[in-house]
Amino acid sequence: MAPSSPKPTRLLSLDALRGFDMFWIIGGEDILHVLAKTTGWTGAIFMAEQFTHVEWNGFRPYDLIFPLFLFMAGVSAPFSLAGRLERGENRNPIVRKIVQRGLTLVLLGIIYNNGLQIKPLDEMRFASVLGRIGLAGMFAQLIYVFCFKKPNLQYAWFSGLLLGYWALLLFVPVPGCGAGVLTEACNFASYVDRTLLPGHLHRGIHDPEGLLSTMPAIGTGLLGIFTGNLLRGGAASSKKVVSLLAAGAACLAVGWLWNFVLPINKNIWTSSFTLFAGGWSILLLAVFYWIIDVKNWNRYAWILAVIGMNSILIYLAQHFIDFDFTTQALFGGLLKYFSEPVQEVAAAICYVLVEWLFLYFLYQKKVFLKV
Repeated sequence: MAPSSPKPTRLLSLDALRGFDMFWIIGGEDILHVLAKTTGWTGAIFMAEQFTHVEWNGFRPYDLIFPLFLFMAGVSAPFSLAGRLERGENRNPIVRKIVQRGLTLVLLGIIYNNGLQIKPLDEMRFASVLGRIGLAGMFAQLIYVFCFKKPNLQYAWFSGLLLGYWALLLFVPVPGCGAGVLTEACNFASYVDRTLLPGHLHRGIHDPEGLLSTMPAIGTGLLGIFTGNLLRGGAASSKKVVSLLAAGAACLAVGWLWNFVLPINKNIWTSSFTLFAGGWSILLLAVFYWIIDVKNWNRYAWILAVIGMNSILIYLAQHFIDFDFTTQALFGGLLKYFSEPVQEVAAAICYVLVEWLFLYFLYQKKVFLKV
């Protein structure tokens, strides 16, 4: 039996899209890779390749998963903050909550990377996916709160962050390399991380969730906020879908053109990457919004929303809970009767199913991790 629908104040399409995004993180990508390995099908191999990160410059669908999540965090902001700001509530507790949430995510990211063990400083990694979401989301929301009555200033911040980051990459010289060199060893963002970030970096000389590249990631959060502003006012309508499609196409076009002078690069989150990934994020949300909120074809949206409404929890849980053990305990006895290729594919599917059942149990009990 399907759970009851979320409260109408929530955007069901957003929860479903967040669940779709998290599905690939919690095991969906593994299903594709196992399918490609066991079958050798051309289509499966092609899809599996699309769900790997590019080494440096370029873009594949898998590179969208992280910025899409950060974009959706921005979309949520107007739904949770605008009403309070419109009523003229004191900004101080709002700001405190925003900062508290951002720093909590940074702390959870450090725990995710290092556990609760006491390690030498040089063995710890401080930059993280959760930390990037926490800091970029925090600064984007602070810009939104302090510029709430001045939307043009919000757009000025967005433009300034992207253009300013481009200028830093282009004009600030790196010792031994010069200015405007965008290789992994010589770009200015990686140099800042090597100079200022304590501990070790994810790729030795570079960290994809580093300090300076948080700057354009704030732009990703702001792009989500602009989208949330559009969707929040009035009833769901096809007119909003058209606006989303136009905005998404415009971001894609500008990002693609910018790529000729500033390569699309997720590792250093270039400004062109911000717009290109943002364009795809807007287009994906437009599709989900049209299907679920405009056309009301939402009978099965809860299946994805179960994941999306506890996204941070399952991201942490898959790192600390042995879902593979549970999968083998529940399905291992049955799977051994099939051929090895079938076992591998089915085990990958069952692994995701176990995680989903875990989240469904929490959904039914109304247990959600709120940061």
